[in-house]
Amino acid sequence: MTLEEFFHAAPRAAVAFSGGTDSAFLLWAAKRYGCDVHAYYVKTVFQPEFEFQDARRLAEELGIPMTVIRTDILTVPEAAANGPKRCYYCKKALFTRIWQTVREDGHTLLLDGTNASDDAGDRPGMQALKELEVRSPLRECGITKAEVRKRSKEAGLFTWDKPAYACLATRIPAGMQITAEDLERVERAEMLLEGMGFTDFRVRLLAEGARLQFTERQLPQAVEKRKEICSLLIPLFPAVLLDLEAREPSA
Repeated sequence: MTLEEFFHAAPRAAVAFSGGTDSAFLLWAAKRYGCDVHAYYVKTVFQPEFEFQDARRLAEELGIPMTVIRTDILTVPEAAANGPKRCYYCKKALFTRIWQTVREDGHTLLLDGTNASDDAGDRPGMQALKELEVRSPLRECGITKAEVRKRSKEAGLFTWDKPAYACLATRIPAGMQITAEDLERVERAEMLLEGMGFTDFRVRLLAEGARLQFTERQLPQAVEKRKEICSLLIPLFPAVLLDLEAREPSA
């Protein structure tokens, strides 16, 4: 099945839109193939502000209406506790909330941007999507991440080369209670580093401070600018540690 065939069979749909590469391409394809599509963005403390701004920009450029659903994910005890199934409980809560809104708007079909490269065995959140009957057209049509990027570039979407971005909750060590304050510190630190010209990096919280992870390409730059980095981040963390093992670039 092709995406064109999928949307010809689904002329009206709601899309859970994250602002990332996959769901952006899905929105574009839905409109391209004649689907009456509406985007729904869930704003929580797990999503950084730049993702929200990217989502708004993309929806505006495509001329697709976007509803913003604000919810306090930290009121979900299993998500805030940050255990091994945090992603499952988070997805279950968020997509349940999205379903409530889209049904009120008269939608009976909810889609997400999971692609064919995503490993279901490594993504507990995909179990929640299956339980809630959320469909993933990119995955169903066999479209991989590489193809999403290629076709997004051809379509002129600014998200085509956007690095994969795991939610801010992944910056907190498993088993450590997640708080809004810690998430704010991490987001602020990543914004400061981005302002220095770094891309595709992570700031991971530790009990004693923060651990910075850069790709092989940018690790020398981080070492060179260590004093500037410390001056910016020490006000946020008692200690700033540089991981000398380079992180793999995001797909």
